[in-house]
Amino acid sequence: MYETSAALAAARWPLASSGETDWLRELAGDDGFTGFMPPALPDAAWVLHSMYEHELGPTEMSYVEYQRAFLNSDSTGREIIPGLDPADVFADPSDIFTKSVGEHPGPRWRRLRWAELSQRTGDPVAAEGRLPSGNSFPSLRTRMSGSWPVGIAAPSEGSLDRADWNRLVEILIEHSPQGPEGRCLAYYTPLVLGAADFDNLCVRAGRLAEAKALYDHPDAEFVSPSNLWAHDRSWVLCTDYDLWATNLAGPAPLIEALLNDSEIEAVRLPWAP
Repeated sequence: MYETSAALAAARWPLASSGETDWLRELAGDDGFTGFMPPALPDAAWVLHSMYEHELGPTEMSYVEYQRAFLNSDSTGREIIPGLDPADVFADPSDIFTKSVGEHPGPRWRRLRWAELSQRTGDPVAAEGRLPSGNSFPSLRTRMSGSWPVGIAAPSEGSLDRADWNRLVEILIEHSPQGPEGRCLAYYTPLVLGAADFDNLCVRAGRLAEAKALYDHPDAEFVSPSNLWAHDRSWVLCTDYDLWATNLAGPAPLIEALLNDSEIEAVRLPWAP
């Protein structure tokens, strides 16, 4: 199934010239190593990457402590935390870093909104002057290891999850003058590709109607592009490799639609692009 999706994505998004990013380089004022972050065009908002909470809620054990306890246990199927099956936490419980990125964790997990967690912890969604990242929600980290408690799956770093990516594409289609036929381009930073070739940047060209397929593109499996932008340059999307949020810069009606959407959680950050 994945091979079919990847093949379709590659066919529908052929390579484009690296020079297509020249205007982005000038607009963002950097080399795009982690993604080209645009200024407001003239407006902008941040899509907060999804996080999830297990039905048991957060525990007193951190992910690092869980990993250590699991590796030291006698049985690979033993529940370290009663009621929390290891398979319910990680695809491979022996390695906390191999859990699926960008996909819903499973039926026992629910979407946890940033606003809800902020109200619960007292931490702001984003501290003034900072962007949503691995430093967010400092009070949630356990004293022993500095990592989050088992029971809350942190947002994906450097990629939207599939559900939010798909919804974002739908919003872009709804607010594009050409609708699904709108032409756009996608850029993947070499960091996502596991390469360091800045002389031949990976740029793909296609239609908004096919943009959901980019999530399965063989260039970067199960990762949303670092940048997606309209051919007419009216809007630019940037998912920085180091952040837990995606910036969309574009016309005010598009940004308002994003902020008012019932599925996506998005905020304005006055101090950010």
